[in-house]
Amino acid sequence: MRESGGSRSILLVDDEETILFSYSTLLKAAGYTSIASFKDSREVMNFLRERGAVAVVLDLNMPHLSGETLLEEIKGEFPSLPVLVVTGFNEVERAVQCMKKGAFDYLVKPPDRDLFLASIKRAMEFTLLEEELSHLKGKLLNGGLNREECFGEIVTNNPRMKALFQYVEVVAPSPQPILITGETGTGKELVAKAVHRCSGRKGEFVALNVAGLDETFFSDTLFGHRRGAFSGADYNREGLIVKAERGTLFLDEIGDLAEGCQIKLLRLLQEKTYYPLGDDLPRRADVRVVVATNRELSEQMKAGLFRSDLFYRLNAHHVHMPPLRERRDDLPLLLEHFVKQAAKAMKKPPPQSSSALLRALNKCSFPGNVRELQSSVYDALARHSGGYLLPSHFSLDLSQEEQEDPREEARFVFHRFPTLQEVQEKVIHEALDKVQGHQGRAASLLGISRQALNKRLGRKRMSLPEEE
Repeated sequence: MRESGGSRSILLVDDEETILFSYSTLLKAAGYTSIASFKDSREVMNFLRERGAVAVVLDLNMPHLSGETLLEEIKGEFPSLPVLVVTGFNEVERAVQCMKKGAFDYLVKPPDRDLFLASIKRAMEFTLLEEELSHLKGKLLNGGLNREECFGEIVTNNPRMKALFQYVEVVAPSPQPILITGETGTGKELVAKAVHRCSGRKGEFVALNVAGLDETFFSDTLFGHRRGAFSGADYNREGLIVKAERGTLFLDEIGDLAEGCQIKLLRLLQEKTYYPLGDDLPRRADVRVVVATNRELSEQMKAGLFRSDLFYRLNAHHVHMPPLRERRDDLPLLLEHFVKQAAKAMKKPPPQSSSALLRALNKCSFPGNVRELQSSVYDALARHSGGYLLPSHFSLDLSQEEQEDPREEARFVFHRFPTLQEVQEKVIHEALDKVQGHQGRAASLLGISRQALNKRLGRKRMSLPEEE
């Protein structure tokens, strides 16, 4: 991949180097400076997730991942991103099919210069208009939070998360259900609690994981029972709805709810009434229902596993939690938070995190998201015996860290403005970190003798990794 310019790029995707060069030359001559070129179509989605783009020029015939398949992936994840399909003379029908799948325009190889540049211009204008509309929508939400304290449990500075908070604050007072979706470990229950705090409801927040519950156990847990309702029912039992009266009922893993249970939940949402087991008299329910799932409910409906009428009831308001890999700017903040949390729990002083650790963590995919990071930090603190927190303390696969030029400017991680002594210690640890603890090579990086380094280490009594 080649890139020029500092802003979001025009993406050129073609397996032929000469074609990429000709497109790039043409665009540069027209004044476009931010251009990224890919020969391998498999690399495009990761680039878009990390950097974004203003437009994509896409060849159809490519090895590994065809242009048609890549188009579907792009439009599925970035529906507003304009994609220009480039095709041969005998592929016009394919290009038309691509237009039906969401392509912005198609061009025939080799594209006419004026048509190519005109299409790029329209695509850029389209992107600009979409961004302006998005900005206006943000303005309508006042651009800030009135009740930041409701979100105090969620550690973030990510703009996407902040926008999500604004939406939650707006819809929280509504009596309608809220559907929270997202991968496991993204913090769906934390958002549900924030909804409750922002709602102004006076009752409790009551949570129930409904995965695997059969109809009887679901009804008994939620609605309660009367004495004699079934064998062993020796006393009246109030269900969780009573406990959540005038509050919030949070049902987690709603995508795994059995069909019979779905019907009973639908009645609760529609009628605001329920029947305890063994009772013929309906009870009124004053609860706000919030549900969460890591499943694609649309796919569940197609498979006949989830009722469409229940889905539309639950989806009155929808909050989607982004995975940690899409909010990597939060990694330093989350790492510091969990390190302090774990250190307090283990009655240890919280160690400083090395910059190498942050770089290594930034390369992790984190399928378990924030929860995985938290458990990894706790495990690392248990392994840690002193000094800086390093990648070697983690059981995660952090071995793929790219080698850096030792001459590269050192990058430090401080959470407040450091003293000169702290800077010196940090520089020395950074140098040792880069050379895996070898003091001779570290001294060379620092531009001092090994004796001088040893003197400084002895004076500061710093905790060091052992040399191999």
